[in-house]
Amino acid sequence: MEFSYAIIILVLLGCMAATVPVFLCLFFTSVIGIGLLASTDLPLMLLAQTLFRSMDKFALVVVLFFILCGNIMTSGSIVDKLIKFANAVVGWLPGGLAMAGVLACGLFGAISGSTVATVVALGGFMIPALIENSYEEKFSVGVMTSAPNLGVIIPPSIAMILYSMISNVSLEGLFLTGFIPGILIMAGMCIYAYIWAKRNPGFKQAPKPTPRHVWLAFKEGFWSLMLPVIIFGGIFSGVFTANEAAVVACVYAFIVELFIHRDMKFGTVKKVMINSAVTSATLLIIVAGATCFGRYLTMEGIPSKVSEAVVSSISEPWMFLLAMNILLLFIGMFMDIISATLILGPIFLPMLDSYGINPVHFGLLMTVNLAIGYCTPPLGVSLYITGALVNRDLVYVSRAVLPWITIQIAVLLMMTYLPDTVLWLPRLLGWDVN
Repeated sequence: MEFSYAIIILVLLGCMAATVPVFLCLFFTSVIGIGLLASTDLPLMLLAQTLFRSMDKFALVVVLFFILCGNIMTSGSIVDKLIKFANAVVGWLPGGLAMAGVLACGLFGAISGSTVATVVALGGFMIPALIENSYEEKFSVGVMTSAPNLGVIIPPSIAMILYSMISNVSLEGLFLTGFIPGILIMAGMCIYAYIWAKRNPGFKQAPKPTPRHVWLAFKEGFWSLMLPVIIFGGIFSGVFTANEAAVVACVYAFIVELFIHRDMKFGTVKKVMINSAVTSATLLIIVAGATCFGRYLTMEGIPSKVSEAVVSSISEPWMFLLAMNILLLFIGMFMDIISATLILGPIFLPMLDSYGINPVHFGLLMTVNLAIGYCTPPLGVSLYITGALVNRDLVYVSRAVLPWITIQIAVLLMMTYLPDTVLWLPRLLGWDVN
């Protein structure tokens, strides 16, 4: 039996090493596992049924609409107006333009729910702007590669939606846990930018804005800033659910870009819809492949076996959490957050009761750990995107993000061992996170 598990692992890792698309890696491994190595004699038709049923879930609707919302914003001027407002608020401080980039990532992440969308939308604009204002290239690349991690930490987060789908925890409660670590990461990165700027003078610093200047920036960006207010206000006031919020956000973004900002033409709508459909299809086939692989793991009882092995060797909750953090950080180096959440979530969830760990708290830990994986070699997606933007190799970008990732890991450790720092907000607002 152990030999068959070794074959499965080797097939999966071999496919990934051969740069086979992730969903095909998972599906081929599932076919081999169920068709050739499974201990039960089940037809492969079961795998085909699992493939289609995995995509027939209402929870996935919210993911698809948030993808569409992010594409609407990147095609219009909402992103530009968010950056202008953030720059008006903090751009005059030492390191202020970098702070504006961090705040803009937080605001954009509070709408799109995606790190990749955030780094594409903001990195291509902010990195040249920072370099043009005499910020060091390494500093500029580092901040705008790591700050987009806020896209999946600050809700709405696609990773959180998928975790809620497999664990049945309150999605609204899980969303609320993301605000505190998101704010702490933004604060830590802004403080670091301020200290760096004090020690490295010579960059161009914007003049201190007048109240009128701030007001004009707020007025210009009002409709953009109202988008996260509508999303969160509607969800947490009970006016609409998270699924409905995604649809409302899309409709609102279309109205703002087409009729208020008038920066999107009707001809662009078709292109946005097609791009969103392609991105959504890519996500759905990964979900399908991961679900098939999860079916094989369940058939073989692997989650329960892993749980028994871990519980027998680790006795203390703090040791378990430390081991999970190390493991998830390592996995994030090689696997995207969607696949990792769908595959590892069902394996780790059965262990939580043995250690008295809150599943909502653990969902946040998984999200933050795997978000950091976007900036860790060898397969960190954000590293390759920003590397292409500035024509730098993987080693250069990896070194540039080190101080910024250190800040995010420090916040991760704090919320790991002080869970009440992130759970108090949903409890305060009456959401079930127990």
